[in-house]
Amino acid sequence: MQETKKHILVVDDDTRLRSLLQRYLREQSFLVSAAKDAMEAEDFIQNYLFDLLIVDVMMPKISGLEFLHKLRQKGNSIPVIMLTAMGETADRICGLETGADDYIPKPFEPKELVLRINNILKRTIKVKEQSSKLIFHGLSYDIEKSELRDNNGKTIHITPVEKTLLNLFGRNVGEVYTREELAEILGVMENQRTVDVQITRLRKKIETDTKNPRYLQTVRGKGYMLISD
Repeated sequence: MQETKKHILVVDDDTRLRSLLQRYLREQSFLVSAAKDAMEAEDFIQNYLFDLLIVDVMMPKISGLEFLHKLRQKGNSIPVIMLTAMGETADRICGLETGADDYIPKPFEPKELVLRINNILKRTIKVKEQSSKLIFHGLSYDIEKSELRDNNGKTIHITPVEKTLLNLFGRNVGEVYTREELAEILGVMENQRTVDVQITRLRKKIETDTKNPRYLQTVRGKGYMLISD
């Protein structure tokens, strides 16, 4: 039986880039629709089913981040890749906190974008079988709401950086991220040891034994990964 083609929506106000992406992704056997802004994208989403969205951060009237925030508020968990300018570290962090599944800085190699798309689509199958909540011994973290609570429902304070890490790891449970990858996402490439500090702080919030972490694990020689009950 022939596999159903995945449907992708490209949302970008740059006519040339939008057209190039549409043509290239079609050559890679995807079904592709394109919207020039967030409002047009909303119309598409109301009328068609999509497997993944590619959304530019900088758009007129409604930014990509605002569009993503509104999408997640409605409970729509469709995978989203954000396109950002090279220096927009804050936007990348904000995008992950808001619910983006990945980001890719401009300019980018189309082949890399396709690899990221395929990786996310593979993970989506697993995610659909999982809850949107991560469970850590008596704690639960709601990925959609970015909230950590104890077993009595009391909210536990976590920093924006900790939310970024939990959202990233939580949407990709079992996937290993190198220190370099995490440093780039957090915008601390000049001091990558900051990643280790943030991991240690997060472990204090979700682990019962930080010296022998059960959930946020170190993968020797590779990086860090998260597992959940």
